[in-house]
Amino acid sequence: MPATAPAKFDPDLLRLVLVTDGRGDLLRLESVVAAAIPGGVRCVQLRELHWSARMVLQAAERLRPLLDAAGGLLLVNDRVDVALADAAHGAQIGHRSLPPDLARRVLGPGRLLGYSAHDQGELDLAAASACDLALLSPIWPTTSKPGMPHLGEAHAASLTAGARLPVVWLGGITAANAARIADLPPTCRPIGIAVRSAVMAAEDPRYAAAALLRAFTGGGATGAP
Repeated sequence: MPATAPAKFDPDLLRLVLVTDGRGDLLRLESVVAAAIPGGVRCVQLRELHWSARMVLQAAERLRPLLDAAGGLLLVNDRVDVALADAAHGAQIGHRSLPPDLARRVLGPGRLLGYSAHDQGELDLAAASACDLALLSPIWPTTSKPGMPHLGEAHAASLTAGARLPVVWLGGITAANAARIADLPPTCRPIGIAVRSAVMAAEDPRYAAAALLRAFTGGGATGAP
């Protein structure tokens, strides 16, 4: 049975994706997301790996209205069931999740499906399974996964150029290297960047988000939001 066609969405919503950092504090999550949205975040991936399905559902029900009010997107990591409950706009899955073609069929055409890819094979799998986007990582060394081999800018650009679906880069993204990404040729430039600690751990999440988005869109890496 073929995978269902991907959902329709505005790629601009993926220019800056915020991935939650797994610390499991819902009040803090709400506070950071509420601050980051005015800074330009329009997509949040709820990634709390140690939470039960009920806890993810409760968090999604609190966060989705914040994204809806901004015309944004909420994706839940792994929890296709939570996405089906309409608590989120879709799910972000990976190699430990449901197979992507099955997840696509379960979600149907109305909800987004992202796939976490690390190489050419996983990008090809995501495209063949009618995923809406791929989160390619890690691009640079990252504090969340110390010691994990990273792709590097040149290799990531090459993979992105050959991808058959929209690609967002994750891993070690800063305002400085986001500005470098903005200078890449359009054929190998990702449609967006994703961050965890750069916003989640920032003293001012709104300012941090605005600086990242400004750098990625070619507006420079410094200055007030």
